[in-house]
Amino acid sequence: MVQALPSMWLVLGASLLALATRMPIPPFAWAALVFLLHASRSVTAAGGVVWFSVALYVSVLIGLRPSLPVSGAIYFVISALFAATIAVPFLVDRFVVERAGPTLAVLAFPLAFVAVEFLRSRLTSTWESIAYTQYGVLPLMQVAAVAGIWGITFLIAWFASAFDLAWRNGFAWSITSRPLAISASVTAAVILGGTIRVALAPTNGPSMRVATINRPLDLFVPGEMTRIAEGRVSLAERVPFAQKLHRLHDWFLEGSRREARAGARLVVWPEQNLLVFKDDEAAFLERATRLAADEHIYLAMGMGTIYLGERLPFENKLVIIDPAGRIAISYVKEHPVMGWEARIMRVGRGGIQVLPTPNGRIAGAICFDADFPSYIRRAGLEGTELFVLPVNEWRSIKDIHFHMHVFRAIENGMPIVRAAALGLSAAVDPWGRVLGVADHLAPGDSTLVAQVPIGHVPTLYARAGDLFAWLCVAGLVSMLGIGAAASTNRLVHARRAAPAAPVTVDTMAR
Repeated sequence: MVQALPSMWLVLGASLLALATRMPIPPFAWAALVFLLHASRSVTAAGGVVWFSVALYVSVLIGLRPSLPVSGAIYFVISALFAATIAVPFLVDRFVVERAGPTLAVLAFPLAFVAVEFLRSRLTSTWESIAYTQYGVLPLMQVAAVAGIWGITFLIAWFASAFDLAWRNGFAWSITSRPLAISASVTAAVILGGTIRVALAPTNGPSMRVATINRPLDLFVPGEMTRIAEGRVSLAERVPFAQKLHRLHDWFLEGSRREARAGARLVVWPEQNLLVFKDDEAAFLERATRLAADEHIYLAMGMGTIYLGERLPFENKLVIIDPAGRIAISYVKEHPVMGWEARIMRVGRGGIQVLPTPNGRIAGAICFDADFPSYIRRAGLEGTELFVLPVNEWRSIKDIHFHMHVFRAIENGMPIVRAAALGLSAAVDPWGRVLGVADHLAPGDSTLVAQVPIGHVPTLYARAGDLFAWLCVAGLVSMLGIGAAASTNRLVHARRAAPAAPVTVDTMAR
C-alpha cells in the first residue's frame, strides 16, 4: 500500500528534479534531493519502494528528453539505466541508516551520490550531474577549482541528508540537528570563500580580441549538410556540392578577414560548420594559411573533412593556424556523441595539444570532449592560457551545454572561447564570468566579439584531478563495510539471545 504523506514528498521531489534538469533554477536541485530523500527514508512497504522507483523513472524520462539524441525504445532503456544509477544512493542510504544509525550515516548519501555520478561519468559523460544545476551561483561554482563538480554535488546531497535528519526530529537542537548546522556552516563558508575568490580576481592582465563567426543558415537546404557529412553524395552530386562548399569556404574566409581588420587577433569557427571533401582539403588549407599570414591572426577552424566512399567518412577537426601561416595544431575529436556521430566519425587519438605562443599557451578540443572534466584537465595541467572550443548543438541543449563548459574554465583556471553552431558562442574567464555571448539561433548577426584575458590561474583540481571523487568512492565502500558489520553483529546477538532448543530423549532408543 502506498503511504500518502511520503507519496506527496516523492511527487514533489521527482517533479523538482525534472525541472532542475531542464532549467537553471539552482534551489530546485537542493529541494528535490531533500524531498526525495525524506520519501525514501519514510517508505517501509515493498509497494512504497516500487512507487519510489516509478516516480524516479518518470522524472528522468521528462528531464533527460532534451539532452539525449536518441528516440523510441532506446530512449526508454537508457532512461531506465540512468534512473537506476540515481536510485542507488537512496538504496545505499537506506541500507546504512538502518544498520549504522542516522548520525553516522548522514554522510552515506552524499558519498554515494558523488561516487555514483563520478563512476557513471567514466562510462558516459558528466551530462545530468546535479552540480550543473548550480550554474549562475558564481561563488558556489568556485568549488570546481578545488574539488571539481564533485564537490558541488557533495554539498547538495550532504545538505539533503542532514536536513532530513533534523526534519524527522522536529528541528529540535539535539545531536540529530548538529549535522545540519555543520553542513549549513560548511556551505556558507564555501560560498564566502568563493565570493572572495571572485572579488579578488585580477583584471589588469594581458588580453586578446577574439571573434567567432558562423555559417549562413540559408546556403544549404535542410538535410544537405548532414548528407555531406555522412558521405552520401553521388557522383552526379559531387560537383554541385563542391561548388556549394566552395561558397561556404569563401563565407568563412571573408568573414575572418573582416573580423581581423576590425581588430580580432583570434578568429574561431564552430564545430562541423565548414565541410570540405578530402580531395579539396589541401587547396582550402592553402587559402586559410595565406589569410592567417596576411592578416597576422590565429585562425581556429572547426571543420569536417569528408572521405567519400569510406565506412567512416567524417573527420571532425580543429585546425589552428598561427600568424606566420603555419598549421600549429591539427586536433581530431576524441569523444563522438552516441548515435549519429558515433556511426560516421573517425575518432582521434592524439590527445589535447598545447601550443606555446608569444600571446600565451593555446589549446583546444571539440564539443563533447569538454563534457569529460578529466580529459580537459590535461590542458589545465599544461598551464593553458586560452582554450578554444568549437561546438555544434541543437536548440534544446544550447543553454545547459554552455553552462557545463563554464565549469571547465573554473576547474582548470583558463579562459575559454566557445564558438557554437546552433547554440551559444561565448567567452568566459578563468573564474566562470561570461564576457560575451551570441546565440546563433537568434535573429540578426551571430558574430561574437570579446576582449578575453589571457592567462592561467593555478587550481587544485588541475593538479589533483578527481581525487575528491575517488575519496568519496573509498568513503562509500567504508560506509557499506560499516553497515555490513552492523548487520553481522545484529545477527550474532540475535542468535545468542535466542532460547536454547529443548533436549528430547528417545526412550525407545534406550
